[in-house]
Amino acid sequence: MSHKPRSKRRKLRFSRRKPPGAPPETIHVDPAAAPPQMSLLAYDAERFESRRLERPDEALEFLGRWPVTWVNVESLGDAAVIKQLGEVFKLHGLALEDVVSLHQRAKVEQYSGHLYIVARMPRSGERIDTEQVSLFLGRDFVLTFLEDPGDCFDAVRERLRHHRGRLRESGADYLAYSLLDAVTDAYFPVLESYGERLDRLEEQVLDRRRNIFAAIHEIKTDLLVLRRAIWPHREAFNALVRDPCALVSAETRVYFRDCYDHTVQMIDLVEMYRELGSDLRDLYLTSTSNRMNEIMKVLTVITTVFMPLTFIAGVYGMNFDSKASRWNMPELQWKYGYPFALSLMAVATAGMLLAFWRRGWLGAPKVLPNGSVPEDAAANDDAANGGERKA
Repeated sequence: MSHKPRSKRRKLRFSRRKPPGAPPETIHVDPAAAPPQMSLLAYDAERFESRRLERPDEALEFLGRWPVTWVNVESLGDAAVIKQLGEVFKLHGLALEDVVSLHQRAKVEQYSGHLYIVARMPRSGERIDTEQVSLFLGRDFVLTFLEDPGDCFDAVRERLRHHRGRLRESGADYLAYSLLDAVTDAYFPVLESYGERLDRLEEQVLDRRRNIFAAIHEIKTDLLVLRRAIWPHREAFNALVRDPCALVSAETRVYFRDCYDHTVQMIDLVEMYRELGSDLRDLYLTSTSNRMNEIMKVLTVITTVFMPLTFIAGVYGMNFDSKASRWNMPELQWKYGYPFALSLMAVATAGMLLAFWRRGWLGAPKVLPNGSVPEDAAANDDAANGGERKA
């Protein structure tokens, strides 16, 4: 997988489109993109050759002379080079237009003499993103276009260079399968990393750690990007398996079915992780709400306990001591009046705390031997938490 620095904020909009009203087959490249870098691999069961290409027409000496020729193009900053490659490999102009339109979904299109396949390759950085991979399959060639330098094809190159597996004995269609399989398998480490992050976030939610809502939202956004990239792959691989094509043999079609199965597994993982992320978000919000309810319950109990004390102190703080009136306060002249007022406050406080404790409003609820909570305690807890607990 390629590792390139990415901006922290992902731009969720399309870019690098051709100008509005431009005719079909217009190749409009990004002026800021780097110039293309071309490499070539040609091989058969006995021979193997690798070189860098300075000009597209250098590939002509390999086409038709080697059983399989693979040309890989990194960066799409020169429209003239892309047009020359289209002339060398006899590619359709609409397909070349899609090569530089980097918002394409995964798809398969058949043209006369070649097959055009689009896939999305995961690209890691500060935030996950995907890169468009355009692949042309001919009878004896494979041509790939990448947005930027760096890919996930190193394992395929090593197998070709060291004659491992059946790549060197197979045709161009099997090479196309191997490249698409590498793109598909590149998603699994990414999904595994998100599974581990979700496990850690679940522990943090249960530990009531703060400031993790942004992390949960970030993961859900990344999973949405992966979902939008992976889902079209299922349709594309299904087309390669289902639709007959002279460029793909029946034997290789079986291998594309394996890519389809891997894509279905990835879709299941993405959906499961997105659902888990939603559950973690709900759990975090519920935990925060419950914590706030516990704080409010404590403050409410303290306020309720001090209410009778405030009333008693207010009554005896009026100081109505008029000897001419029958309605005086005899406790003001009684030598035990002050201890009596304090004792009355203490009894009122103790009585209210005892009543709260008997109703289960103080401390943890009682747990029965079978692990359940008594109905009265559960009802009291629901009342204290604003009725949020659901049956």
